[in-house]
Amino acid sequence: MLTLKIQQMTVDGHPNLCPECASEAYTLDGTGFMDGLPVRGNCWQSHSWEEPLITLGILKEIQAASTGRERAEDIDTFEIEVGGAVLAGILYPDVILDDVKRAVRDVYWKRLIKPALRRHKRKAFRAAKRPVSNAVAAAKAGAIGAAWGLQAGGHNPDPDYQPEPVNACPFCDNGYIDLDTHIHDAARVTCTVCSGTGEID
Repeated sequence: MLTLKIQQMTVDGHPNLCPECASEAYTLDGTGFMDGLPVRGNCWQSHSWEEPLITLGILKEIQAASTGRERAEDIDTFEIEVGGAVLAGILYPDVILDDVKRAVRDVYWKRLIKPALRRHKRKAFRAAKRPVSNAVAAAKAGAIGAAWGLQAGGHNPDPDYQPEPVNACPFCDNGYIDLDTHIHDAARVTCTVCSGTGEID
């Protein structure tokens, strides 16, 4: 059995349509071993008819004359002459390797990679803004502490005071982490483990 999916076809420039619903898309189905046997047309609305001009042999000629497709944008066309009449048209595109590659590329890039890059860029931008927020918070805390000390009458430093030993943060370099990225301009961000102090409990 030989079946061709016709997307549209003309005979001497006139559209060859389903005789019942005028659909231009249908299949041509040829069976048997004799090229002179007529083929049947079947449209998407389940109408079926016998094609008076097209035989199994002509169906084979259409298949042999089709241009095929190598790239996703290619159109599979055909044109043959039968008894002085020109049959031309477009075959329904079968899936080819390039279609799959384009689909995978578009899905992978547009739905997975691109959104992930956008999220990473936003996250890095927020991380770059964090040192400024931390510096403002530290300045506010210092001002509040100084005001509280003045209000409480001030205090004299203890001459015997010894600062506690410093435990350096193992995750950063003096409170900052160097970024190896080209997504944004900030090259360093504050370490969130030690909150930028460079020390860890």
